[in-house]
Amino acid sequence: MDNLIFSLNAVIPIFLMMVLGYFLYKIGWMDDDFASEMNKFVFLVPLPVLLFHDLAAVDFTEMWDVRFVLFCFVATVVSIGIAAGVSCLWKDKSIQGEFIQASYRSSAAILGIAFIQNIYGTSGMAPLMIIGSVPLYNVMAVLVLSLFQPGRQGFSREMIKRTMKGIVTNPIMIGIVAGLLWSGLRLPLPQILNKALSSVGAVATPMGLMSMGASFGFGRALDKAGPVLTAAFIKLAGLCAVFLPAAVGMGFREEKLAAILVMLGSATTVSSYVMAKNMGHEGILSAGVVMVTTLFSAFTLTGWLYLLRSMGYI
Repeated sequence: MDNLIFSLNAVIPIFLMMVLGYFLYKIGWMDDDFASEMNKFVFLVPLPVLLFHDLAAVDFTEMWDVRFVLFCFVATVVSIGIAAGVSCLWKDKSIQGEFIQASYRSSAAILGIAFIQNIYGTSGMAPLMIIGSVPLYNVMAVLVLSLFQPGRQGFSREMIKRTMKGIVTNPIMIGIVAGLLWSGLRLPLPQILNKALSSVGAVATPMGLMSMGASFGFGRALDKAGPVLTAAFIKLAGLCAVFLPAAVGMGFREEKLAAILVMLGSATTVSSYVMAKNMGHEGILSAGVVMVTTLFSAFTLTGWLYLLRSMGYI
């Protein structure tokens, strides 16, 4: 019951922030232009700062576990492959990029650390899980959204050139690379800088959620109900069913298994919508998957956690 209450407290406020954005839009306090500009701002500033701060503040040398990091990396690669395979089933090819990203990309850094801290009192193995999965999340998101951008016709040298340029100049990628370099060089993070970065990064989630709510069209989302529900099922249940038995079989227990659970089964991250909108996609499917997975992840995560605990693995 405590875990259920915690999960509800962790995810329902996120869902309510989206509802607030939708409400503000309906009463006229936010319009399409304002929501679009706020969405662009989140993509350019707070999200890269948040990722830089999360990675720069991690001292992973003391807890480094190559086997665990490789498992997270390989599981992420295979998850992307599964999502890409399922995306080929849809007749509307313009949604492939959004579908793939929404099906694999977890809110591991935000919800994951909080979830693990609630169980163990510390972030446990979450930093290593983030290193093994989150950079790949973002690299592949940029690649997938570029390759499957609506209106793009096949592969060409110019398309590949634009895709590579988009990856290199993507603000989120710059934040990740800078954070990894900062951490790898063991540069100090002064308290003043730490607080400033924390304050800027903290606005990424609420602003992203409100802009998403203001931009969300429920009627249009219903037209994509099949892809939305399929992506949500993959995100909350399918990947866990595939990889949790493998993790248990490889001997991962306690904090490591909890981190893997969060990586596989937490809600689709809000930044998936932000990136999709800023890279030429509609964003409707992304918003729908974020809403559905955010609403139901409290129950699915609690169910997986209860199952693992009852079997003595956590």
